[in-house]
Amino acid sequence: MSEDILQKIVRKRREDIERLGLNFGIEIPATRRRGHVEFLGVPGAILEVKRASPSKGDIAPDLNPVGLATTYAEAHAQAISVLTEMNYFKGSLRDLIAVADAMEERAKQGLHACAVLRKDFLLFEDEIDIAYRCGADAVLLIARILDDEQLVKMAKRAQSFDMQAFVEVRETDDLRKLKLATEALGDAAAKTIVAGVNSRDLATFHTDPLVPASIRNKLPAKAVFESGIHSGADAAYARSLGFTGILVGEAVAKNPPLAKDVVSSFEGGSENAQGKFWKEYAERRDAKRTAETPCSKRPMVKICGITREEDGFLAAELGADLLGFVFSKTKRLTTEEFVRGFKDRLLRSARNDDTTSHSGADGDKIHTVEESRKPLLVGVITETDSAEGQTALKLAREGVLDAVQFHGIAAEQNNEYAHYCAARVGDAADFDKVEALRKNGEPRILLDAKVEGIPGGTGKQIPESLLRKKAGDIPLWLAGGINPENVSELVNKFSPELIDVSSGIEDAPGIKNAEKMRELFAKLR
Repeated sequence: MSEDILQKIVRKRREDIERLGLNFGIEIPATRRRGHVEFLGVPGAILEVKRASPSKGDIAPDLNPVGLATTYAEAHAQAISVLTEMNYFKGSLRDLIAVADAMEERAKQGLHACAVLRKDFLLFEDEIDIAYRCGADAVLLIARILDDEQLVKMAKRAQSFDMQAFVEVRETDDLRKLKLATEALGDAAAKTIVAGVNSRDLATFHTDPLVPASIRNKLPAKAVFESGIHSGADAAYARSLGFTGILVGEAVAKNPPLAKDVVSSFEGGSENAQGKFWKEYAERRDAKRTAETPCSKRPMVKICGITREEDGFLAAELGADLLGFVFSKTKRLTTEEFVRGFKDRLLRSARNDDTTSHSGADGDKIHTVEESRKPLLVGVITETDSAEGQTALKLAREGVLDAVQFHGIAAEQNNEYAHYCAARVGDAADFDKVEALRKNGEPRILLDAKVEGIPGGTGKQIPESLLRKKAGDIPLWLAGGINPENVSELVNKFSPELIDVSSGIEDAPGIKNAEKMRELFAKLR
């Protein structure tokens, strides 16, 4: 099996240590020359001194570490991350020493001085001693490359210097190691250990902003969202998930003036309904992926255009992850009263105390939906100013709806309710709008087939050639023309993370066909 990128970096680093020693041939101060600044003592941004990366090559090869660190400090970053890996990131311990000295000078002048993080693929305890002498306040410990014993030893060594151990996790076993280190440090763990979740997979360098969302609730109070922050909107998204900090590299190294926007957007944000929705969605997605059931490989499923209670309950019982209720002047238009009543029945059913029979397409029966399988409820709108759109927004603010789907329109940024966006796609130019949404901090965008004059539920598919050419590497959310006959082929070809189905399982707009719905879910097993 060939090496992945992370394995190559670690192997090359071991070879360099064998040849040059743990100081990589660089003269290290005999003693530390600055005081200590607590790493992430208060919530904020960690900005990076970074020349290159394995995925992007040169980012800022001619950067001045001290000049860039000063820009970050003036933008009121809470910490500065200094890459010291020399092969793939073109960093150096010299950069760490220079930045630490510059922060000490700022402190002496009474100016804002940032904590300093040594970011590297550290493997040995003595590397923490070197980082301390070079002026670092914290060290990155990547759980994936350290065994249990070594991670604990290195965290304890950091604690002995009153430094913070920034433990990076991403996978299930990483979380186990984090817990082990936390338990080993006992009472000291609360001050010593800061957890970081990298949205970038270091094995492939692909980025997914929902990875941090999926495990935020499993982390200690101090936790950092790493990678994938390219704008103030991205920073606000990370804050909405409840993260204490963000670590931003490429975007600010290439464009230092962006630092102020990123810092202020994060500090001005808060944990809110948007973050709650994405955490619930991501946790559900990951649970499905790891479940030892025939359904474990199927995509997330949204059944849209629910207008009858029996259709909504059948979809939930079959395993729908989201249910969509249309608040737009179409034949699938629903009402506030219907959605409120359905939500109430769903909650009671999840508590297994609903004794009301529901008759309809699937026959008379008592509906029960387990709490863990209770779908998220989404209001679909095509106008924000219409009475229908305003009703959906009100229901979302009250928590009756879990989110609002802005379909083909710009999203309203509002901390009182969650949302995501759907983009109608018919030609290559439409993907410019998709890219703009991604740059605006949207972790997922639903792609729907574009038919002029019809907002959705057209039964048409996005051309395959267009998807292959323009969709990129972001996990796909797909809508348009999906039905029991083509769903297996679509899943095999594109491996969508989510499919949105409406007209493909209907007898008429808003009237679902129970057998078609059952057939759809059967094809996904």
